[in-house]
Amino acid sequence: MNEFELIAQWTRSLPGNASVVVGPGDDCAVLDSGQPGRYLLLKTDAVVQGIHFSPDAEPERIGHKALGRCLSDIAAMAGRPIAALVTMALPNDFAPAFLQCIYSGMNRLAEQHGVAIVGGETTTNPERLLISVCLLGDVAAHKCILRSGAKSGDALFVTGELGGSLAGRHLEFEPRLAEARWLADQFPIHSMIDLSDGLAGDLRHVLQCSHVGAEVLARAIPISRAARLQAKAESSAKTPLLAALSDGEDFELLFTVAGRDAVPLLDAWKKQFPGLRLSCIGRITSTPGLKLRDKTGVHSLEAHGYVHFA
Repeated sequence: MNEFELIAQWTRSLPGNASVVVGPGDDCAVLDSGQPGRYLLLKTDAVVQGIHFSPDAEPERIGHKALGRCLSDIAAMAGRPIAALVTMALPNDFAPAFLQCIYSGMNRLAEQHGVAIVGGETTTNPERLLISVCLLGDVAAHKCILRSGAKSGDALFVTGELGGSLAGRHLEFEPRLAEARWLADQFPIHSMIDLSDGLAGDLRHVLQCSHVGAEVLARAIPISRAARLQAKAESSAKTPLLAALSDGEDFELLFTVAGRDAVPLLDAWKKQFPGLRLSCIGRITSTPGLKLRDKTGVHSLEAHGYVHFA
């Protein structure tokens, strides 16, 4: 069983209570704590040595990534991060100075986004370093954006550039918190997700939750320079386009908006965020399935993103 099959099996019988607005299956859990007009957002994520970062990765960048992954999920719901708990599972040969540098990277990103780190847990994990972050945030109830709101006819947008993240960007990305809140303030965004497992994989989550399909334009996908250089250097079968579709860990925003709002949104974005690319890469369709339109026609998109245990 792969990651998502396991999650589906485990979450069928989880207990809930009256506070749960959205449980498993979105970027964050959404809870109603009784505060008028606001929801709480709750997210946990882990990074593991050898999976999410290499043993020789700079410790400050490891800390940045550990917290940044959760911040990116808060962004996907147009939320505001508040406070975090950090669990460190340490190998027997850990170096205190190395861990302090991890916290330096985490603290720097936390201060940038007004996040308090309020505690956590320290334990042993003999084989490798593992860091788990639990992040609390909040959002105005009427601006909370889910994966499940995409509608037929919506324009499909993505921020930044995709692919080639292993060249370094997966350790130094900037969570799109300000951009997501601006989108929620300025336009009726129908659905949103952050791109952690690759465009092809994460878009499928939106389609599944929204019960729709999509057609993506190959020529419109914003392929990063790193992905193009990687393909050229390795002379591999993975084309730059395939890298942009499947590499993962881009931590950009993928969102949908009514087709009539597409041009005004793009124009307003260019004025508000002139240094960050925004691309309309396709449209949402009523027919289920994910299609790719290229020079030869329209085909079923076979590429998938990163999946644990696959």
